[in-house]
Amino acid sequence: MSLSFGLLLIGAIFQFMLFGVTHSVALLADVIHNAGDAMTAVPLGLAFYLRSSKGERWAGYSVVLVILVSAFVALYQVIEKFLHPHAPSHTWVIIVAGAIGVISNEAAAVVRWRAGKHLDSPALVADGNHARADGYVSAGVIVGAVFIALGFPIADPLVGLIITGLILQSSWQSWQTIRGS
Repeated sequence: MSLSFGLLLIGAIFQFMLFGVTHSVALLADVIHNAGDAMTAVPLGLAFYLRSSKGERWAGYSVVLVILVSAFVALYQVIEKFLHPHAPSHTWVIIVAGAIGVISNEAAAVVRWRAGKHLDSPALVADGNHARADGYVSAGVIVGAVFIALGFPIADPLVGLIITGLILQSSWQSWQTIRGS
């Protein structure tokens, strides 16, 4: 758990620093979600440390809540970008930040899946699935940056909106996994 937490937190910190250069709302949505996903390791880690199946279930619920809250924060930022549009700068930096997100999420997904299978934990497997989905979201940031570079700055809030939708879908899938366990 601490390894996946570290991978995601370091990735999110680097992405946030790069966001400061670009002001891309799509990147910000990715950062918010990746940081939130890193934080989901905390309640799961506590539940496993305490060796409590009831605690694990509640940790799973808290994972879903963190994902859902991050979706609403991202949605707010996207709406702000639609209301007050401005094109992000340094598209190559956005691409690098997106690649950092892809790599850190995939690594975290592998760590969480392996641990979840080893510990027979549906909550941890669901969290791994969530990290994998976040990797796809980070890849979307890269695609959005390419469209911005091609002269379509509207791609930034549109990708941010898509990311927000994916975050909401991920929270629903995680809810279904936890509820069914």
